[in-house]
Amino acid sequence: MDKVQAHLIGEIISSNSSEAHSLYQKSSFGEPKANKIYYTLSEALFLFEKGKLEILDSRGNPIPEKELLKKLQRIDKKLNLKYSVFKDLREKGYIVKTALKFGADFRVYDKGTRPGKAHAKWIVFAEHESKKTSWHEFSAKNRVAHSTKKNLLIAIIDEESDITYYEVSWKKP
Repeated sequence: MDKVQAHLIGEIISSNSSEAHSLYQKSSFGEPKANKIYYTLSEALFLFEKGKLEILDSRGNPIPEKELLKKLQRIDKKLNLKYSVFKDLREKGYIVKTALKFGADFRVYDKGTRPGKAHAKWIVFAEHESKKTSWHEFSAKNRVAHSTKKNLLIAIIDEESDITYYEVSWKKP
């Protein structure tokens, strides 16, 4: 398969190429809308690193890696944390999508399931190990997960960029 050519316009990365549509059908990368495939910043960066996506500027010129990273980090200040979690989960075989409407970083589909065919199993919050979370914040995250019938997955990234996952689920006695 040829590289997908996508365009970065403002804060949006999208492609209308047949390769983008094929990749979506095969691996659930991106979201189809109005004949285009729209990529989250994490998806685009992941595909870029894997050599499957070329990101072009508004004039149609390829954006070099260092410049791309700067642009994406300006768009999302938490990109480094979120991307490390996205990459780790995706490389483990999970489908990872945005969870903005849940107030979380990602929603994650169990292995073998796809968006549109099943519901996500987890909502994920990525946090650096130095960030303190109050019981109120933790409770709010857990309530969101429970109300959306998902388990809460908290991804803690340490100084060495290792990730530890904590899963929280409700149990009825």
